[in-house]
Amino acid sequence: MNLPFIHGKTFQQKNYTSSILPKGEYDTCIFVSCNFENSDISNCIFIECEFIDCNFSNVNVMHTQFKDVEFKQCKLVGVQFNNSNDFLRTFNFTDCILDFASFTNTKIDHTHFNSSKLISTDFTNTEAKKVVFKDSDLQNTIFDNTNLEQADFSSAYNFNITPSKNNIKKAIFHKENLSGLLHSSGIIIKS
Repeated sequence: MNLPFIHGKTFQQKNYTSSILPKGEYDTCIFVSCNFENSDISNCIFIECEFIDCNFSNVNVMHTQFKDVEFKQCKLVGVQFNNSNDFLRTFNFTDCILDFASFTNTKIDHTHFNSSKLISTDFTNTEAKKVVFKDSDLQNTIFDNTNLEQADFSSAYNFNITPSKNNIKKAIFHKENLSGLLHSSGIIIKS
């Protein structure tokens, strides 16, 4: 399927809840304050795009390709990233809300989650090597059979990781947040 090619365009304050974003290959485009809530961006391609202050809550990303995409101050509640295209999938999130999102069975190595909320987000069977969770809230986030090798949790908080169920080889933690590794053991830590 040959998609229309859109290069270097800026989209501001567009509402894609009633009029759907046209299927296409978006290259180095910027989306500012756009609303995609509950919309369908399936089968689109985004290469080196930036999304700033956009609402992606419950958007359909089936077979959507994200390559070198930056999300900043975006709301991505309930997004099923596991349905997106895994070919060259690379993205980063800064100051985003990713509550109830799913990355199950995906490869997201080197992804950065900076100052983001990932409440009840699912990383089951995810390959997340060298992922950085900088200053991010991981309350009730699910890590099960997750490859977190060399992941950086040094400034993350509210996480609960069972070491025996995940690969945390060479992962980085701060001494102040080690309780997130011990919670499942029933160990009581006093300060």
